[in-house]
Amino acid sequence: MKKFTVKRGQKGFTLIELMIVIAIIGILAAIAIPQFTAYKSRGYNAAAKADLKNAYTAAQAFFADNPTGTVAHADLLTSGYVPSTANGVTVTVGTGTQVGLAMTAVSSLASPAVTYSVNAAGTITP
Repeated sequence: MKKFTVKRGQKGFTLIELMIVIAIIGILAAIAIPQFTAYKSRGYNAAAKADLKNAYTAAQAFFADNPTGTVAHADLLTSGYVPSTANGVTVTVGTGTQVGLAMTAVSSLASPAVTYSVNAAGTITP
């Protein structure tokens, strides 16, 4: 059998050193990937909440012009609401009267998705 010897001046890493580095990178990736997913979900949920605030503002603008009217999703669009389609946010109008306004927003990309609701007073609840 032939013995392997390291000659003087020869540079490089041993197989054990490379395997340890790969193991450390694997452990760091196992920690980082779930955290990144959680950050993305929080961002999508924040986008849903922001869209709901914008839709509420558009509804108030609609009611300023039509105090006795009933707001629908199309009325929100004409009153200045621009939906955030890139974040998978869906805003629905439940009750569209000024006194009993109820809207909800949820992002289909968030996991877990949080459904936000707003009432006529402008209070947003998760």
